[in-house]
Amino acid sequence: MGKVTGFLEIDRQDRKYAPASDRVRNYKEFVIPLPEQTLRDQASRCMECGVPFCHDLKGAKGCPVNNQIPDWNDLVYKGEWEQAAIDLHTTNNFPEFTGRICPAPCEASCTLNLIDSPVTIKSIECAIVDKAWENDWIVPQIQDVKTGKRIAVIGSGPAGMAAAQQLARVGHEVNIFEKNKKAGGLLRYGIPDFKMEKIHIDRRVNQMEKEGVKFLTGINVGLDKSISSIIDEYDAVILSGGSEKARDLPIEGRHLEGVHFAMEFLPQQNRRVGMELLNNCNDILATEKDVIVIGGGDTGSDCIGTSIRQGAVSVTQLEIMPIPPESEEKLLSWPNWPFKMRTSSSQEEGAEREFSVMTQSFEGADGKLKSLNCIRVDEKFQPILGTEFVLKCDLVLLAMGFTSPLGPGMIEDLGVALDNRQNVLADDYNYKTSHEKVWVAGDMRRGQSLVVWAIREGRQCASAVDKSLMNSTTLPR
Repeated sequence: MGKVTGFLEIDRQDRKYAPASDRVRNYKEFVIPLPEQTLRDQASRCMECGVPFCHDLKGAKGCPVNNQIPDWNDLVYKGEWEQAAIDLHTTNNFPEFTGRICPAPCEASCTLNLIDSPVTIKSIECAIVDKAWENDWIVPQIQDVKTGKRIAVIGSGPAGMAAAQQLARVGHEVNIFEKNKKAGGLLRYGIPDFKMEKIHIDRRVNQMEKEGVKFLTGINVGLDKSISSIIDEYDAVILSGGSEKARDLPIEGRHLEGVHFAMEFLPQQNRRVGMELLNNCNDILATEKDVIVIGGGDTGSDCIGTSIRQGAVSVTQLEIMPIPPESEEKLLSWPNWPFKMRTSSSQEEGAEREFSVMTQSFEGADGKLKSLNCIRVDEKFQPILGTEFVLKCDLVLLAMGFTSPLGPGMIEDLGVALDNRQNVLADDYNYKTSHEKVWVAGDMRRGQSLVVWAIREGRQCASAVDKSLMNSTTLPR
């Protein structure tokens, strides 16, 4: 432990955002990094607790990848940044992803969160990996001894990328199949650039290619290439395609022009920023429109920020859940992730938020959306008579989460067992499906979740696959 009294002497200080009036003019990241001395001071606040709940030990709900947070906090405090980067990468393949878009359950689990002053773990993590890239400390880890085993990974999101990188580093030949033009999955086509610019993905793809991973993009397995042919060609197959079936809102007027899923809207803007063609699809734009986002999670927040940057006249977010409390009851919730009121950077940029609202129907004229009929609901989500109201809108974005992987195509052709939520069935130790040569990791197995869980599952799945193929493994779980 570097500074025994650091948490007593130094107040929490975290990264700030560029002013909203400036940041909404472009799609660039707007988080302002902390100066190095400030980061070292913040790292000194780590108490190196007897039970470091930030690790996600048994009974805690901290970091799913088990980052050794007190260790690299101590190294940062001492100015040993390169060693901190080495330690950080022992548990997390892509800390620049988590350092930008993870909600930081580790900070909720920090002992100092009992007094609402947790260590700025996420900012320190991001600073470590950014400094590592700046100083060329991150280099390909090439395995010269090859095993002769071939592995196919289907889906290049964080779970697939993590699994592929781990397996390539122990000498397997790994090919990643990706249906889109570029690798990254939801990180590239769902997360807006203002939250994470795609240079971070490109650098990792470049690193992985030098390590021997081959990215086969533009191939939709189940459509462009059969899953049976892949199983015949490879010794093992990992499914990591994500949870893409969006939750719909099948009410009157759903067919009207102007009602879209969030994942019809967000990828278009990401492709525009990435200079990709939109494949002759109709542009979905919020420009000069009254926009309503239905759904209160991260995807809904991303729709808000994107709509504002496109020049929406107004943006309103509807949530059927009641308004959360301003703060949690620490002694009941800690060290678990608490349910409380949170305001995202996108919501701060000018969105109106409405809670306990149910959408009853869409209304339009000449086939185009014009308004939304709503009603307030009670704590049991039952409509309250007399609370009906109408919202004017030209564009509605459905951001109510995802229910399961897409069934038609690869999953149906493969015929693997599914759980009661229609995710691919496998446990979280072996990650083995009902097919003898097929494993699964990430949202396709566990359902819609966080990037940090995807990385964890990809790493653990890689360990299971390596052990199955080689009868032993050196890969960590």
